[in-house]
Amino acid sequence: MWRDLLPVGRAATGGYRRYAWTGADAECRAWFREQAEQRGLLYEEDRNGNQWAWTSPGADAIVIGSHLDSVPDGGAYDGPLGVVSSFAALDLLRERGVHPARPLGIVNFGDEEGARFNVACVGSRLSAGVLTPDQARALVDADGIALGDAMERAGFDPAGIGADPERLARIGAFVELHVEQGRDLVHRDRAVGVASAIWPHGRWRFDFRGEANHAGTTRLVDRRDPMLTYANTVLAARKKAQLAGALATFGKVDAQPGAANAIAAEVRGWLDSRAADERTLDEVVADIIRAATERGDRDGVCVQITRESYTPIVEFAGPLRDRLAKQLGGAPILPTGAGHDAGILSAHVPTAMLFVRNPTGVSHSPAERAELVDCLAGVDALADVVTDLIGDSTSEDLG
Repeated sequence: MWRDLLPVGRAATGGYRRYAWTGADAECRAWFREQAEQRGLLYEEDRNGNQWAWTSPGADAIVIGSHLDSVPDGGAYDGPLGVVSSFAALDLLRERGVHPARPLGIVNFGDEEGARFNVACVGSRLSAGVLTPDQARALVDADGIALGDAMERAGFDPAGIGADPERLARIGAFVELHVEQGRDLVHRDRAVGVASAIWPHGRWRFDFRGEANHAGTTRLVDRRDPMLTYANTVLAARKKAQLAGALATFGKVDAQPGAANAIAAEVRGWLDSRAADERTLDEVVADIIRAATERGDRDGVCVQITRESYTPIVEFAGPLRDRLAKQLGGAPILPTGAGHDAGILSAHVPTAMLFVRNPTGVSHSPAERAELVDCLAGVDALADVVTDLIGDSTSEDLG
């Protein structure tokens, strides 16, 4: 499975560009459907483009899976490891002769990374009702293509997108396996860990509007240069986050008109910020906004901020989390600053996450990886967890 999926969407950089509703995304979706049909699973695609594969119809199902899309030039493991491991875990269960009394589902959530339309976890947010259909259809990519139009071009009808409470009601528990995006498990010398919480995080768009002019004839004192305000904001974000023990990153920037010999008329930058608690996150972002607007006043630059997405802190269900850790022989429990579909679903169903050791600690980069022996340990762990959960007739004790 891994060898079949590995070439899809791979760029010359060695990283991956599997963006939502593109050709690479279609290949990933075809791969998922093929894996489901090869195993005799009931395949379906929901109204929001998420893919599901079920052992049998019914309620109180145990669902495992992740996503297949990527950030620009991302690594091979972020998302796909969870999907591949889910199919492998099902194969292992069948080899062991496990016959689940409850339905088992495998899912590929669409547009988890938000690389194309700048909102993460679009598929799960729509299903959970966190993102409204109108908000989703208003999203546009860098080429000005609306999300709805992109879905139509890919052969999907965007008219039906929206909350999907009936499908979520079928889920008794959701467990997402993911490569660790850090080195905690390396330091602990453990192959697999269990998530305790996801830090609150959000994405803000900063629009800096100045005045376009000639780079060679305009005196510095006469300039209204939005790039200057933007640069100061980037430095301020680093300082404010460092003082608060939080994280703040400007990882994407667009300057218009984009000429090397011209002062920009407008600079647009995207801030990603995360913290251990919501109060700290709110304070850090407020400080960054204040620094941007104050500098903008001095530079003669108009600053406008739009919050594009926000996810509050996620504390994974204690009973389910602790049960997984115990089932896995006292696996370490650790928090993460990375967002996941599991975090979106946690408000609706009992949810947990497993992490597989990443020797580099690097993620969202071609350097992201996991050793085969640890990947196999992750499959074993996922199969053990499913075996334990699948025998329950109700999920009341998991929430």
